[in-house]
Amino acid sequence: MRSIWKGAISFGLVTIPVKLFSATEQKDVTFHQVHREDGGRIRYKRVCTVDGEEVPYSDIAKGYELATGEIVVLTDEDFEDLPLSTSRRIDVLQFAPADQIDPIYFAKSYYLEPDGQGAKPYVLLRDALESSGQVAVVKVALRQRESLATLRVRDGVFVLETMLWPDEIRTPDFEFLEEDIEVRPQELKMAESLITTMEADFDPAAYHDAYREALQQVIEAKVAGKEVVAPPETEEEGGPAVDLMAALRASVEAAKREREGGPAKGRKPARTSKTAKEAAEKEEKAAPKRKARKSA
Repeated sequence: MRSIWKGAISFGLVTIPVKLFSATEQKDVTFHQVHREDGGRIRYKRVCTVDGEEVPYSDIAKGYELATGEIVVLTDEDFEDLPLSTSRRIDVLQFAPADQIDPIYFAKSYYLEPDGQGAKPYVLLRDALESSGQVAVVKVALRQRESLATLRVRDGVFVLETMLWPDEIRTPDFEFLEEDIEVRPQELKMAESLITTMEADFDPAAYHDAYREALQQVIEAKVAGKEVVAPPETEEEGGPAVDLMAALRASVEAAKREREGGPAKGRKPARTSKTAKEAAEKEEKAAPKRKARKSA
C-alpha cells in the first residue's frame, strides 16, 4: 500500500506522526467507452458552452450556480482565506462510546501507521483507547474538505473513519410513517421466531459477489473465443404476501430445513465426515445385492 497523506494525531500535548492509507478498495469490473465498430477509445474534450472552444486545464475555474442560473466564478485566491486547516493534524476532540455513533454517519475508512519516531506514543494511545472501550472523535482536513471522524482500533491498527456532518444526513419522510399500521402479537412472535432461527455469527468470508464473478467469466470466455453462456437466473422476488402469518411460518420452516439440511446460501459446504463417507460407500455396495434379491 502507498500512503496518501502524512500528518500527526494531536492528543493533548502529545503529537503522534502518522501516515494515512486507504483501508478499503472497491473491487469492480471496470469498462471503457469504445467505438463499437473498431474498439477505439472514446475521448472527451473540455468545451466551453459559450464560445464552443476547447478549454485547457489552466483556464478552468470553479463555478457556483445561483438559483437564477447565473454563475459565480471562484479563483484560487478566493479559497486561500477559508478556515480550512492546513496543519495536517488529526485533532482529538473527545472520547465517546462507540454505540453512541450511528453508522449512517460513517463515510470512508483509512488505516493509520506510525511514522518516524511515532511508534511508542502510537502504541500507548492505541492500547489505552482499546482498553477504554471507546472511540476518539477527531477533526481532520483531507482533500480540501474538513471532516469529523472517529479513531478506533482494528487488528492492532488505528482506523480513521471520516464522518458526514449532521446536516448531510437526510430525514426519512415517508407516508407510511404517518399511517396507523397494526401488527398482531402472533405475527410479531412469528417474525421474532424467524429472526432467532436465522441467527448466526457473522462471517464476511462466507459471502461473495456473484455478479462480479459471473461478469468476469463472461469476459474470460470472450478472451478465449468461447461461446458465452448466460449465468443461471436467480429466483425473482414476489410481491407482498397476502397471508403474512403463512409466509412467516413458511419462512421459519425453510430456515430450519436450511440450517439442519445443508449450508446457507453463499456459504462453503461443510466437509463430509469420514463416518458419512463410509456409510455412503457401504450403501453403494449394498444396493446391487438388494436389487438382485428383489428380482429373484
